[in-house]
This record gives sequence, C-alpha cells and structure tokens, in this order.
Amino acid sequence: QVQLVESGGGLVQAGGSLRLSCAASGRTFGTYLMGWFRQAPGKERDFVAAISWSGGRTSYGDSVKGRFTISRDNAKNTVYLQMNSLKPEDTAVYYCAADTASRILLGVRWEDYDYWGQGTQVTVSS
Repeated sequence: QVQLVESGGGLVQAGGSLRLSCAASGRTFGTYLMGWFRQAPGKERDFVAAISWSGGRTSYGDSVKGRFTISRDNAKNTVYLQMNSLKPEDTAVYYCAADTASRILLGVRWEDYDYWGQGTQVTVSS
C-alpha cells in the first residue's frame, strides 16, 4: 500500500511560479515511476510529467514542456513539480501518481499508475 500526499497548490497570477510536492509512504519509493496529472472542471485527467526511478529520465506533456520540471528526492520519498510561467489554462487539480509495477517505460496514461494522491488545487489568475 502506497500513500501519496500532495502539497504546494494555491492561487498565483499568470507568469508566476509554484512548486508542488508529493510525499510518499513506503520503503521502496526509489523503485516507483512517478507522475503528475491534472484535471480541470469538466475535462479529462491529462498527463503532465513523469520521472524514472533514479530521476534520470523524464517525460512531459506538450502543453507544459519548457515550463514545468519534475524531479525527485528518493532520500525524502518526495517528488516535485516546479511550475514556471504559469498560464490561466494551467488551472486544475494536480494529482501525484505512483507506478509500482516495475515498468521500464514512463507512463503517460492514467491507467499506467496504480496509486494516487488526493490532489491539490492550482489556480492561475489572468
């Protein structure tokens, strides 16, 4: 069983920055692929970013490339999402997810992940 707790969401003006954190339980955090997804009202849950066990491989959704950075600290069982140059269209609930199935490829579909956090709201005002 893996528990994920996100934090760091809030209200920010367009052009600003936020850093989301996701703290994970469990002694084998370093073996999980981790991802971030987001869901705006009335829309599907979209892939934002993913990171490999060591942090050496990352993947990003097209809409956030060049603005968002995913990273992890395995010693702290935490994954981060640094969000810069935020836009109103980035407004959504952001979810942290863990893929504990020992996959090699970074998942970009929500079905690739088996544990989810409760989400944290990010609101970007224009």
